[in-house]
Amino acid sequence: MEAPAWVFLAMAFLATLYIFSKILNSHHQKSPPGPKPWPIIGNLNLIGPLPHKSLHKLSQKYGQLMQLKFGFFPVVVASSAEMAKQFLKTHDHIFASRPEMAAGKYTTYNYSNITWSPYGPYWRQGRKILLTELFSSKRLESYEYIRVEERQAFMSHLYAVCGKPIMLKDHLLRYTLSILSRIVLGKSYVGELKDENEIITHEEFQELLDELFLLNGVLNIGDWIPWINFLDLQGYVKRMKALCKKFDRFYDHVFDEHRAKRAREKKDFVAKDMVDVLLLLADDPDLEVKLHNDGVKAFTQDLMAGGTDTSLNSLEWTMSELVKHPHIIKKATEELDRIVGKDRWVEERDIPQLPYMDAIIKETMRLHPVVVLLAPHLALEDCNVAGYNIRKGTRVFINTWSIGRDPSLWDEPEEFRPERFLGKGIDVKGQSFELLPFGSGRRMCPGYSLGLKMIQSSLANMLHGFNWKLPGNMKEENLSMEEVFGLTTIRKFPLVAVLEPRLSAHLYQHPH
Repeated sequence: MEAPAWVFLAMAFLATLYIFSKILNSHHQKSPPGPKPWPIIGNLNLIGPLPHKSLHKLSQKYGQLMQLKFGFFPVVVASSAEMAKQFLKTHDHIFASRPEMAAGKYTTYNYSNITWSPYGPYWRQGRKILLTELFSSKRLESYEYIRVEERQAFMSHLYAVCGKPIMLKDHLLRYTLSILSRIVLGKSYVGELKDENEIITHEEFQELLDELFLLNGVLNIGDWIPWINFLDLQGYVKRMKALCKKFDRFYDHVFDEHRAKRAREKKDFVAKDMVDVLLLLADDPDLEVKLHNDGVKAFTQDLMAGGTDTSLNSLEWTMSELVKHPHIIKKATEELDRIVGKDRWVEERDIPQLPYMDAIIKETMRLHPVVVLLAPHLALEDCNVAGYNIRKGTRVFINTWSIGRDPSLWDEPEEFRPERFLGKGIDVKGQSFELLPFGSGRRMCPGYSLGLKMIQSSLANMLHGFNWKLPGNMKEENLSMEEVFGLTTIRKFPLVAVLEPRLSAHLYQHPH
C-alpha cells in the first residue's frame, strides 16, 4: 500500500528544514577570518620581533577580530575597542582565565601570582586580598607621606644633576623603587652599594626586572608546540629558572627579617607594610584557600615589579614625547603656574585641577601603552563573539597598541596631541575600551590606583620643577622612539635629557 502524498510532502519539508538549520548553524559557527596556518608551526612564521606590530598589520587585512594558529593552539586577536569590550565585559566570565605557559610556571611560582593564576578560588581570593587589604583607599592614603618624602628626595636629586645630560631611566628607577620598597617591603633593600641592609644594587634589580618582563612576553615555542617543550630550543625556560632563583634569595632575606621582627614584637606587632599583611594572611587558618610562602613571594613580586615597571616606563615614554614637542611642555607649565603657582611643589590633591596634565598622560598611554598586548585570556567554554564561534581553549590577545591607532576612534592617530582628551569622558579605569592601559574586567590590574597616583604626581612635579630639553645640538625629530617587546614594552634606547631648575632654589632642598 502506497503512503499518502502528504507523508512525502511532510518528509520533504522536514528534510528541507533540517538542511536549512544546518546551513544556518554552520553560518553561526564560523570562525573569525585569518591567514591559513602552516602544518605544525601554524602562523608563527608571521610574527616578528615586535608581535603587536605584526598582529596590527595582519588585522588591517583580516579585520578587527581575526583567528590565527600558534603551533597547535587557536589564537584570536581583538584589535578594536568594540571587540575588546566583547571579551573584557560582555563575555568576561568566559575569558577570565589564563593559559598555562612557561612564564607563569617558572617566574611566578607555579602560577601563584595575580597575573598568571587560572580563574578560580585561589585567583578570586588573591584579587580580594589585593583590592581590600593592599590597595584600599584607606591604605593608599596612609602611604601618602612615603610618596611625598620620596618625591621631594627625587626632585632634590634631579636638582643636583641640572645642566648635565642624564639617563632618565636610571633616576626614575631609583625613585620608583624607593617608593615601592617602603610601601611593600617596609624599607629600601635596594641601594647604591650592597651592605647588610641593601642586599642588591639598583642596577642588579633593574636587570632582574628587565629580564622578568622580557621573559613574560616572549614567544616561547614550547608553549605553542608542547611536544618539543622539553628541548627548550630558545633557552627561555633555563633563563626563567635562573631568574626565579635570584628573586628567591631576595624574598627569603626580606621575609626572614619580617618574621624576626614580628617574633620580637609579639603581641605589640602591627603590620606596617604590604609584606607584613601578606605574611599575617599566610598564617590565617580562616582563609578559603591556604596562602603558602610561594604565594606570598608571587604577590610580592607582582607588587614590586608591576608598580616599579609600569610607573617608570610610563614616565619615560611621556618625557620622550614631551622633549620632542616643547610646545606641549609650555602649555603644561602654564597650567601648573596658574593652578599651583611657583612657590610650592604639586601635591596629589592638585591633580584633579590639572586637566592638561591628565590629557598628556592619557595621550602617552594611547600611543605608548606599557602593555601593548594584554596578557592572554583563555576561553573556558565555546562562545559566540560578534557572530563568530570561539572554541574552548582558544587563547585571546587584546592588541591595545592597535586600538590606540584606530583611525575610526582617533583623528591623526600617529600624532601626539593631548588636546584630543580635553573635555572628553574617557578614563583609564577600564570603562573606556578605546583606552585600556590597565586592562578591564575581572583581570584588570588591581594596583592601577597606586600606579596612577605615582605617574600623575611625579610627572606634574618633573615639569613644574624643571625645564627639559635634548642634549647638545640634538634635534627633536632625531630622537628614536623604537621599542623592545616584553610583557611591558620599553624604549630601545633610554632617553637622555638635560634639565634646568624652574623654581626658587630653596624648594629643592630636601633633608637627607
